[in-house]
Amino acid sequence: MVVRSKGFRSKTRHKLAKHPRTRGNPPPSHSLRDYPPGSKVAITVNPSVQNGMPHPRFQGLTGNVVERRGAAFIIEVKAGNKTKQIISRPEHLRLITPAPTQE
Repeated sequence: MVVRSKGFRSKTRHKLAKHPRTRGNPPPSHSLRDYPPGSKVAITVNPSVQNGMPHPRFQGLTGNVVERRGAAFIIEVKAGNKTKQIISRPEHLRLITPAPTQE
């Protein structure tokens, strides 16, 4: 018997499928987006970019940006009763609310 694969993208046939009109690589501007700490972002996994992809279980969750780490961002997400920190690149994030300005 062959052992079933339990990889990073297992059981994500529909979750990581793109609409036919949006297939292909995203424009370069998506990887250059900046989210200042404190801004609220939604995690929308882009399956055509494998680098810096958060785990598919966090698809659709919202969280706050804690800091920037290299080309990626650290996002604090409430998952169940716990608060988790997720490392994700900007191609997999979408801005909901900008960070409050300090005056």
